[in-house]
Amino acid sequence: MSLAIRLDAVGGAAGDMFVAAMVDAMPDLRTRVLADASAVLPTGIGTPQFETGTSAGLHCLRFRLMERPHAHHDHAHASFHDMLARIEAAPLSKDTATHATAILRLLAEAEAAIHHVPVDDVHFHEIGDWDSLMDVTAAGSVAAALDGARWSVSALPRGDGLVRTRHGLLPVPAPATARLLEGFTWRDDGIGGERVTPTGGAIIRHLVPVPTVRVAGRLQATGTGAGTRELPGQPNILRASLYVDTAAQPGEEDILELCFEIDDMTAEELGTATDRLRAVQGVRDLVLVPAIGKKGRPVQTFRLLVDPDQQEFAVAACFTETSTIGLRWQTVHRTVLPRTMSDAGAVRVKTVTRPSGPSRKAESDDLGGIAGLEARRVAKRVAEE
Repeated sequence: MSLAIRLDAVGGAAGDMFVAAMVDAMPDLRTRVLADASAVLPTGIGTPQFETGTSAGLHCLRFRLMERPHAHHDHAHASFHDMLARIEAAPLSKDTATHATAILRLLAEAEAAIHHVPVDDVHFHEIGDWDSLMDVTAAGSVAAALDGARWSVSALPRGDGLVRTRHGLLPVPAPATARLLEGFTWRDDGIGGERVTPTGGAIIRHLVPVPTVRVAGRLQATGTGAGTRELPGQPNILRASLYVDTAAQPGEEDILELCFEIDDMTAEELGTATDRLRAVQGVRDLVLVPAIGKKGRPVQTFRLLVDPDQQEFAVAACFTETSTIGLRWQTVHRTVLPRTMSDAGAVRVKTVTRPSGPSRKAESDDLGGIAGLEARRVAKRVAEE
């Protein structure tokens, strides 16, 4: 089932609030998330746990590290490479490390740009405690478990005032948070303090590459994650709403086609651009078609299929990620066959209902983790049968 997930930053957004909201909405994630969060922590630090409670009278879930007595908080582990190495060395669930390291790298790149140092020299002074590493890993576990979901986010509460850091008092939102969330919509609800943390900002940027507040579908579940702070007159929560993504349902539909040609980007640049455009909210598919342009020059035609209500964001991404200075678009009508996704052990299988009967195809991304051509062929045959 394809999901569209909306994050409503009612009180704010932080790593622990995101994890708690998602597990509250999808309790089946709890075991996986706790196992991954525990795996990244050193022995003797403590135990990750979820706690039910209330915030301004609303039921909520909180995610926290239950520290053991006399646990040692050594900030020496807080360099980018030390945290990266710990995530990569931990026995985590499938693809958790990929998403967790991506979130961590976004944080490092923001800090590097702010302090004008190489990414390799970044030291996370403000997120050095073990619970921050736990939050990043747990968020990566959620993202990996819901790979393929479409994410959107509401306007974010700006907050106000100053936040104390190792570099002294800095304005709210913190510089790293502001850089991570450039292009997103902010609102001022009159409540001061830090409302969106750098970790929360990195998670949002990772899940929502192009800012959008739009979502459509049939509401399936909601979850509420709360922060530790009490806000005057309102709950300090992040709400997650899960929708069955009607834009991805079978049948006839209108879809937007965007096209443009490129003749001045290298193969490496084209590869990066296509990867980033495929990850953009609302982009269903992207293909490159080689052609011959004016003056006999070889060109690559980009052809994107985009949800019509995401046109603005897809166009902006095309102008950002490629060298094109113009593009064409049209609305086309298409018919798609019903399809479902299921697990066959470690390999997911897509089943398509055709007039002649169902057909099955193993997901190539899952087969890619199996060593050996013959072993991959066997796994594919077994999964599809």
